[in-house]
Amino acid sequence: MPENKSGSPQLRDEDNHNFIPMWLLAELTYACPVQCPYCSNPLQISANRKQELTTEQWIDVLSQARELGAVQLGFSGGEPLVRPDLAVLIQEATSLGFYTNLITSAIGLDAAKIAAFKAAGLNHIQISFQGSNQESNKKFGGTDSFRHKMEMTSEVIRQEIPLGLNFVLHRQNIHQVGEFLETAELLGAEFVELANTQYYGWAKHNQQGLLPSRKQVEDAERVTNEFRSRHKGSMDVFFVAPDYYDDRPKKCSNGWATTFITVTPEGDVLPCHAAKVIPGLDFPNVKQHKLSDIWQSSDLFNKYRGTSWMVEPCASCPERMIDLGGCRCQALMLTGDAANADPVCSLSPFHDRVTKITDRASGEFDSNEPVPLLFRNMKNAEQFNQDQS
Repeated sequence: MPENKSGSPQLRDEDNHNFIPMWLLAELTYACPVQCPYCSNPLQISANRKQELTTEQWIDVLSQARELGAVQLGFSGGEPLVRPDLAVLIQEATSLGFYTNLITSAIGLDAAKIAAFKAAGLNHIQISFQGSNQESNKKFGGTDSFRHKMEMTSEVIRQEIPLGLNFVLHRQNIHQVGEFLETAELLGAEFVELANTQYYGWAKHNQQGLLPSRKQVEDAERVTNEFRSRHKGSMDVFFVAPDYYDDRPKKCSNGWATTFITVTPEGDVLPCHAAKVIPGLDFPNVKQHKLSDIWQSSDLFNKYRGTSWMVEPCASCPERMIDLGGCRCQALMLTGDAANADPVCSLSPFHDRVTKITDRASGEFDSNEPVPLLFRNMKNAEQFNQDQS
Protein backbone atom coordinates (compact mmCIF):
# COMPACT_ATOMS: atom_id res chain seq x y z
CA MET A 1 0.00 0.00 0.00
CA PRO A 2 1.45 3.45 -0.90
CA GLU A 3 2.28 6.04 1.72
CA ASN A 4 1.16 9.65 2.03
CA LYS A 5 3.49 12.55 2.83
CA SER A 6 3.22 11.82 6.57
CA GLY A 7 4.63 8.32 6.03
CA SER A 8 1.44 6.49 7.05
CA PRO A 9 -0.33 4.05 4.68
CA GLN A 10 -2.49 5.78 2.08
CA LEU A 11 -5.62 4.03 0.88
CA ARG A 12 -6.35 3.51 -2.78
CA ASP A 13 -9.77 3.28 -4.39
CA GLU A 14 -9.22 -0.40 -5.12
CA ASP A 15 -8.58 -1.05 -1.40
CA ASN A 16 -12.04 0.14 -0.38
CA HIS A 17 -13.50 -3.32 0.29
CA ASN A 18 -10.49 -5.02 1.88
CA PHE A 19 -10.84 -3.66 5.38
CA ILE A 20 -10.52 -5.55 8.68
CA PRO A 21 -12.13 -4.36 11.94
CA MET A 22 -8.92 -4.20 13.94
CA TRP A 23 -10.52 -2.48 16.96
CA LEU A 24 -13.73 -3.57 18.71
CA LEU A 25 -15.38 -1.19 21.17
CA ALA A 26 -17.70 -3.20 23.43
CA GLU A 27 -20.09 -0.73 25.07
CA LEU A 28 -21.27 -3.07 27.80
CA THR A 29 -23.81 -0.72 29.37
CA TYR A 30 -24.92 2.90 29.20
CA ALA A 31 -25.52 2.97 32.97
CA CYS A 32 -23.08 5.50 34.40
CA PRO A 33 -22.50 7.25 37.75
CA VAL A 34 -20.88 10.26 36.06
CA GLN A 35 -22.87 13.18 34.60
CA CYS A 36 -20.47 14.72 32.10
CA PRO A 37 -21.68 17.72 30.07
CA TYR A 38 -19.71 16.34 27.08
CA CYS A 39 -20.99 12.75 27.25
CA SER A 40 -20.28 10.93 23.97
CA ASN A 41 -23.02 8.31 24.33
CA PRO A 42 -26.05 8.60 22.02
CA LEU A 43 -28.58 11.31 22.85
CA GLN A 44 -31.35 8.73 23.12
CA ILE A 45 -30.39 5.68 25.13
CA SER A 46 -32.50 3.03 26.78
CA ALA A 47 -32.86 3.13 30.55
CA ASN A 48 -33.99 -0.52 30.54
CA ARG A 49 -30.95 -2.62 31.35
CA LYS A 50 -32.91 -5.80 30.63
CA GLN A 51 -32.32 -5.06 26.94
CA GLU A 52 -28.54 -5.34 27.33
CA LEU A 53 -26.73 -8.29 25.77
CA THR A 54 -26.29 -11.25 28.10
CA THR A 55 -22.91 -12.66 29.05
CA GLU A 56 -23.34 -15.46 26.51
CA GLN A 57 -24.30 -13.01 23.77
CA TRP A 58 -21.26 -10.83 24.48
CA ILE A 59 -18.99 -13.87 24.40
CA ASP A 60 -20.43 -14.77 20.99
CA VAL A 61 -19.81 -11.19 19.79
CA LEU A 62 -16.18 -11.36 20.97
CA SER A 63 -15.67 -14.67 19.17
CA GLN A 64 -17.18 -13.37 15.93
CA ALA A 65 -15.10 -10.18 16.07
CA ARG A 66 -11.92 -12.19 16.60
CA GLU A 67 -12.74 -14.36 13.60
CA LEU A 68 -13.09 -11.18 11.54
CA GLY A 69 -9.57 -10.16 12.55
CA ALA A 70 -10.11 -7.79 15.48
CA VAL A 71 -7.14 -7.73 17.87
CA GLN A 72 -7.76 -4.65 20.05
CA LEU A 73 -10.73 -4.67 22.43
CA GLY A 74 -12.02 -1.82 24.56
CA PHE A 75 -14.54 -2.51 27.35
CA SER A 76 -16.48 0.72 27.67
CA GLY A 77 -19.87 2.19 28.52
CA GLY A 78 -21.32 4.14 30.31
CA GLU A 79 -19.39 2.56 33.12
CA PRO A 80 -18.37 -1.06 32.33
CA LEU A 81 -17.77 -1.77 36.05
CA VAL A 82 -21.55 -1.82 36.42
CA ARG A 83 -21.54 -5.22 34.68
CA PRO A 84 -21.04 -8.04 37.25
CA ASP A 85 -19.73 -10.33 34.48
CA LEU A 86 -16.85 -8.03 33.48
CA ALA A 87 -14.10 -10.38 34.75
CA VAL A 88 -15.70 -13.28 32.86
CA LEU A 89 -15.73 -11.24 29.64
CA ILE A 90 -12.11 -10.18 30.14
CA GLN A 91 -11.08 -13.81 30.66
CA GLU A 92 -12.94 -14.91 27.53
CA ALA A 93 -11.39 -12.09 25.50
CA THR A 94 -7.94 -13.07 26.76
CA SER A 95 -8.48 -16.70 25.73
CA LEU A 96 -9.46 -15.49 22.25
CA GLY A 97 -6.21 -13.54 21.92
CA PHE A 98 -7.46 -9.96 22.27
CA TYR A 99 -5.39 -7.13 23.71
CA THR A 100 -7.87 -5.83 26.28
CA ASN A 101 -8.34 -2.31 27.61
CA LEU A 102 -10.76 -1.29 30.36
CA ILE A 103 -12.03 2.27 29.89
CA THR A 104 -13.45 3.41 33.22
CA SER A 105 -14.22 6.30 35.56
CA ALA A 106 -12.87 4.07 38.38
CA ILE A 107 -16.11 4.58 40.30
CA GLY A 108 -16.91 1.11 41.64
CA LEU A 109 -13.33 -0.09 41.29
CA ASP A 110 -11.41 -1.58 44.22
CA ALA A 111 -8.24 -3.56 44.85
CA ALA A 112 -10.03 -6.92 44.71
CA LYS A 113 -11.56 -6.16 41.30
CA ILE A 114 -8.22 -4.97 39.95
CA ALA A 115 -6.67 -8.26 41.09
CA ALA A 116 -9.50 -10.24 39.51
CA PHE A 117 -9.15 -8.37 36.22
CA LYS A 118 -5.40 -8.93 36.23
CA ALA A 119 -5.90 -12.64 36.86
CA ALA A 120 -8.37 -12.71 33.95
CA GLY A 121 -5.65 -11.30 31.70
CA LEU A 122 -6.54 -7.60 31.40
CA ASN A 123 -3.76 -5.83 29.50
CA HIS A 124 -4.47 -2.17 30.21
CA ILE A 125 -6.67 0.20 32.23
CA GLN A 126 -7.58 3.75 31.26
CA ILE A 127 -9.01 5.94 34.02
CA SER A 128 -10.80 9.18 33.19
CA PHE A 129 -10.68 12.35 35.26
CA GLN A 130 -13.13 15.23 34.92
CA GLY A 131 -10.94 17.74 36.73
CA SER A 132 -7.41 18.22 38.09
CA ASN A 133 -8.51 18.47 41.72
CA GLN A 134 -11.36 17.43 43.97
CA GLU A 135 -13.42 20.55 43.37
CA SER A 136 -13.22 20.66 39.58
CA ASN A 137 -13.59 16.89 39.20
CA LYS A 138 -16.85 17.06 41.17
CA LYS A 139 -18.02 20.15 39.30
CA PHE A 140 -17.66 18.61 35.81
CA GLY A 141 -18.47 14.98 36.65
CA GLY A 142 -21.17 15.37 39.27
CA THR A 143 -19.53 12.94 41.71
CA ASP A 144 -17.19 13.39 44.67
CA SER A 145 -14.81 10.75 43.30
CA PHE A 146 -11.43 12.48 42.89
CA ARG A 147 -9.71 10.90 45.88
CA HIS A 148 -11.03 7.49 44.90
CA LYS A 149 -9.72 7.93 41.35
CA MET A 150 -6.32 8.84 42.74
CA GLU A 151 -6.32 5.82 45.05
CA MET A 152 -7.37 3.44 42.28
CA THR A 153 -4.78 4.86 39.91
CA SER A 154 -2.10 4.14 42.50
CA GLU A 155 -3.53 0.66 43.11
CA VAL A 156 -3.48 -0.20 39.40
CA ILE A 157 0.17 0.80 39.27
CA ARG A 158 0.90 -1.15 42.47
CA GLN A 159 -0.61 -4.25 40.91
CA GLU A 160 1.50 -3.65 37.79
CA ILE A 161 -1.19 -3.27 35.17
CA PRO A 162 -0.25 -0.79 32.42
CA LEU A 163 -2.16 2.44 33.02
CA GLY A 164 -3.25 5.44 31.01
CA LEU A 165 -5.06 8.54 32.22
CA ASN A 166 -7.63 10.42 30.19
CA PHE A 167 -8.39 14.08 30.83
CA VAL A 168 -11.19 15.56 28.73
CA LEU A 169 -10.47 19.23 28.04
CA HIS A 170 -12.90 22.07 27.40
CA ARG A 171 -13.23 25.82 27.81
CA GLN A 172 -13.73 25.66 31.55
CA ASN A 173 -10.80 23.38 32.46
CA ILE A 174 -8.24 23.58 29.63
CA HIS A 175 -6.22 26.07 31.68
CA GLN A 176 -5.56 23.17 34.09
CA VAL A 177 -3.45 21.21 31.59
CA GLY A 178 -0.28 21.76 33.59
CA GLU A 179 -2.03 20.48 36.74
CA PHE A 180 -3.35 17.43 34.87
CA LEU A 181 0.17 16.57 33.72
CA GLU A 182 1.67 17.09 37.18
CA THR A 183 -1.00 14.81 38.65
CA ALA A 184 -0.28 12.12 36.06
CA GLU A 185 3.46 12.37 36.71
CA LEU A 186 2.91 12.14 40.47
CA LEU A 187 0.80 9.02 40.03
CA GLY A 188 3.27 7.37 37.66
CA ALA A 189 1.02 6.94 34.60
CA GLU A 190 2.61 5.45 31.47
CA PHE A 191 0.66 7.68 29.12
CA VAL A 192 -1.76 10.57 29.28
CA GLU A 193 -4.39 11.56 26.76
CA LEU A 194 -5.37 15.21 26.86
CA ALA A 195 -8.50 14.90 24.73
CA ASN A 196 -10.30 18.07 23.80
CA THR A 197 -14.06 17.67 23.62
CA GLN A 198 -15.42 17.01 20.13
CA TYR A 199 -18.79 18.55 19.40
CA TYR A 200 -21.46 16.01 18.62
CA GLY A 201 -24.13 14.40 20.80
CA TRP A 202 -24.48 15.88 24.27
CA ALA A 203 -21.35 18.01 23.86
CA LYS A 204 -22.90 19.79 20.85
CA HIS A 205 -25.73 20.93 23.11
CA ASN A 206 -23.17 22.47 25.50
CA GLN A 207 -20.89 23.81 22.77
CA GLN A 208 -21.09 27.46 23.84
CA GLY A 209 -19.90 26.62 27.33
CA LEU A 210 -17.32 24.02 26.30
CA LEU A 211 -15.50 25.19 23.15
CA PRO A 212 -12.23 26.87 24.14
CA SER A 213 -10.82 29.85 22.28
CA ARG A 214 -7.95 29.36 19.84
CA LYS A 215 -5.65 31.10 22.33
CA GLN A 216 -6.68 28.66 25.08
CA VAL A 217 -5.86 25.71 22.80
CA GLU A 218 -2.52 27.21 21.77
CA ASP A 219 -1.60 27.92 25.40
CA ALA A 220 -2.50 24.35 26.40
CA GLU A 221 -0.42 22.91 23.56
CA ARG A 222 2.52 25.08 24.58
CA VAL A 223 2.30 23.89 28.20
CA THR A 224 2.05 20.29 26.96
CA ASN A 225 5.09 20.63 24.71
CA GLU A 226 7.11 22.24 27.51
CA PHE A 227 6.22 19.32 29.77
CA ARG A 228 7.26 16.84 27.06
CA SER A 229 10.63 18.53 26.61
CA ARG A 230 11.32 18.32 30.37
CA HIS A 231 10.20 14.70 30.70
CA LYS A 232 11.43 13.00 27.56
CA GLY A 233 10.81 9.26 27.66
CA SER A 234 9.24 9.16 31.12
CA MET A 235 5.62 9.46 30.03
CA ASP A 236 3.86 9.57 26.67
CA VAL A 237 1.54 12.56 26.34
CA PHE A 238 -1.05 12.85 23.57
CA PHE A 239 -2.78 16.16 22.94
CA VAL A 240 -5.94 15.87 20.83
CA ALA A 241 -7.01 19.30 19.60
CA PRO A 242 -10.64 20.21 18.89
CA ASP A 243 -11.53 19.42 15.26
CA TYR A 244 -12.87 22.94 14.81
CA TYR A 245 -9.36 24.40 15.00
CA ASP A 246 -7.89 22.22 12.25
CA ASP A 247 -7.92 23.17 8.57
CA ARG A 248 -8.17 19.55 7.45
CA PRO A 249 -10.54 16.94 8.91
CA LYS A 250 -9.53 13.77 10.67
CA LYS A 251 -10.63 10.42 9.31
CA CYS A 252 -13.93 9.33 10.82
CA SER A 253 -12.76 6.56 13.19
CA ASN A 254 -9.80 6.10 10.82
CA GLY A 255 -12.32 5.95 7.99
CA TRP A 256 -15.98 4.92 8.17
CA ALA A 257 -16.14 1.11 8.50
CA THR A 258 -12.46 0.57 7.75
CA THR A 259 -10.87 -0.11 11.16
CA PHE A 260 -13.29 0.25 14.07
CA ILE A 261 -16.49 -1.54 14.99
CA THR A 262 -18.72 -0.63 17.93
CA VAL A 263 -21.34 -2.85 19.55
CA THR A 264 -23.86 -1.08 21.79
CA PRO A 265 -25.29 -2.53 25.03
CA GLU A 266 -28.42 -3.70 23.17
CA GLY A 267 -26.38 -5.24 20.34
CA ASP A 268 -26.62 -2.62 17.60
CA VAL A 269 -23.48 -2.53 15.48
CA LEU A 270 -22.02 0.85 14.46
CA PRO A 271 -19.11 1.95 12.24
CA CYS A 272 -18.43 4.76 14.73
CA HIS A 273 -19.81 5.24 18.22
CA ALA A 274 -21.66 8.46 17.29
CA ALA A 275 -23.32 7.17 14.09
CA LYS A 276 -26.80 7.14 15.60
CA VAL A 277 -27.05 10.91 15.27
CA ILE A 278 -27.44 10.39 11.50
CA PRO A 279 -31.15 9.96 10.67
CA GLY A 280 -32.49 7.44 8.18
CA LEU A 281 -29.90 4.74 8.84
CA ASP A 282 -30.81 1.15 9.68
CA PHE A 283 -28.61 -0.23 12.47
CA PRO A 284 -28.23 -4.02 12.27
CA ASN A 285 -28.16 -5.98 15.52
CA VAL A 286 -26.05 -8.97 16.53
CA LYS A 287 -29.17 -10.69 17.84
CA GLN A 288 -30.41 -11.04 14.26
CA HIS A 289 -27.29 -10.83 12.08
CA LYS A 290 -23.76 -12.22 12.03
CA LEU A 291 -21.03 -9.69 12.64
CA SER A 292 -19.28 -10.70 9.42
CA ASP A 293 -22.42 -10.03 7.36
CA ILE A 294 -22.89 -6.66 9.04
CA TRP A 295 -19.27 -5.66 8.48
CA GLN A 296 -19.04 -6.81 4.89
CA SER A 297 -22.53 -6.46 3.41
CA SER A 298 -24.81 -4.16 5.41
CA ASP A 299 -26.04 -0.92 3.87
CA LEU A 300 -24.90 0.92 7.00
CA PHE A 301 -21.25 -0.13 6.83
CA ASN A 302 -21.00 0.43 3.08
CA LYS A 303 -22.81 3.77 3.01
CA TYR A 304 -19.75 5.97 3.61
CA ARG A 305 -16.98 3.39 3.25
CA GLY A 306 -14.16 4.29 0.90
CA THR A 307 -14.72 7.14 -1.56
CA SER A 308 -17.45 6.18 -4.06
CA TRP A 309 -20.16 7.93 -1.97
CA MET A 310 -18.41 11.30 -2.07
CA VAL A 311 -19.88 14.46 -3.57
CA GLU A 312 -17.89 17.48 -4.71
CA PRO A 313 -15.53 18.94 -3.75
CA CYS A 314 -14.41 15.73 -1.97
CA ALA A 315 -15.02 13.47 -4.99
CA SER A 316 -12.24 15.05 -7.03
CA CYS A 317 -10.03 16.23 -4.16
CA PRO A 318 -6.44 14.89 -4.36
CA GLU A 319 -6.50 14.51 -0.56
CA ARG A 320 -9.63 12.35 -0.45
CA MET A 321 -7.69 9.16 0.32
CA ILE A 322 -5.93 10.85 3.24
CA ASP A 323 -8.98 11.96 5.26
CA LEU A 324 -11.72 9.91 3.52
CA GLY A 325 -14.01 12.93 3.71
CA GLY A 326 -13.69 13.52 7.45
CA CYS A 327 -16.47 13.07 10.00
CA ARG A 328 -19.96 12.21 8.73
CA CYS A 329 -21.62 13.17 12.02
CA GLN A 330 -19.90 16.56 11.96
CA ALA A 331 -20.99 17.12 8.36
CA LEU A 332 -24.58 16.33 9.31
CA MET A 333 -24.72 18.56 12.36
CA LEU A 334 -23.15 21.56 10.66
CA THR A 335 -24.66 21.29 7.16
CA GLY A 336 -27.77 19.09 7.53
CA ASP A 337 -26.41 16.39 5.18
CA ALA A 338 -24.00 13.67 6.28
CA ALA A 339 -22.67 13.33 2.71
CA ASN A 340 -21.36 16.89 2.53
CA ALA A 341 -17.72 17.79 2.92
CA ASP A 342 -16.73 18.01 6.57
CA PRO A 343 -16.92 21.77 7.31
CA VAL A 344 -13.69 21.57 9.30
CA CYS A 345 -11.85 21.37 5.96
CA SER A 346 -10.83 24.76 4.62
CA LEU A 347 -11.70 23.46 1.13
CA SER A 348 -15.29 22.74 2.15
CA PRO A 349 -17.95 25.17 0.87
CA PHE A 350 -19.36 25.04 4.42
CA HIS A 351 -16.13 25.97 6.21
CA ASP A 352 -17.53 29.35 7.25
CA ARG A 353 -19.96 27.53 9.55
CA VAL A 354 -16.98 26.38 11.60
CA THR A 355 -15.20 29.72 11.58
CA LYS A 356 -18.36 31.44 12.82
CA ILE A 357 -18.43 29.03 15.76
CA THR A 358 -14.74 29.53 16.59
CA ASP A 359 -15.08 33.30 16.24
CA ARG A 360 -17.83 33.25 18.88
CA ALA A 361 -15.49 31.35 21.19
CA SER A 362 -12.63 33.82 20.77
CA GLY A 363 -13.40 35.85 23.89
CA GLU A 364 -11.39 35.51 27.06
CA PHE A 365 -12.61 32.86 29.49
CA ASP A 366 -13.83 34.29 32.78
CA SER A 367 -13.80 31.59 35.46
CA ASN A 368 -16.12 33.71 37.57
CA GLU A 369 -18.79 33.83 34.86
CA PRO A 370 -18.75 30.45 33.07
CA VAL A 371 -21.60 29.61 30.70
CA PRO A 372 -24.07 27.26 32.45
CA LEU A 373 -23.82 23.61 31.37
CA LEU A 374 -26.53 20.98 31.07
CA PHE A 375 -25.20 17.84 32.72
CA ARG A 376 -25.98 14.36 31.42
CA ASN A 377 -28.35 12.56 33.80
CA MET A 378 -31.60 10.68 33.22
CA LYS A 379 -33.82 13.65 34.09
CA ASN A 380 -31.99 16.06 31.79
CA ALA A 381 -31.71 13.43 29.06
CA GLU A 382 -35.44 12.73 29.11
CA GLN A 383 -36.27 16.43 28.93
CA PHE A 384 -33.74 16.98 26.14
CA ASN A 385 -35.18 14.13 24.08
CA GLN A 386 -38.71 15.50 24.56
CA ASP A 387 -37.56 18.91 23.35
CA GLN A 388 -36.01 17.34 20.23
CA SER A 389 -39.12 15.32 19.31
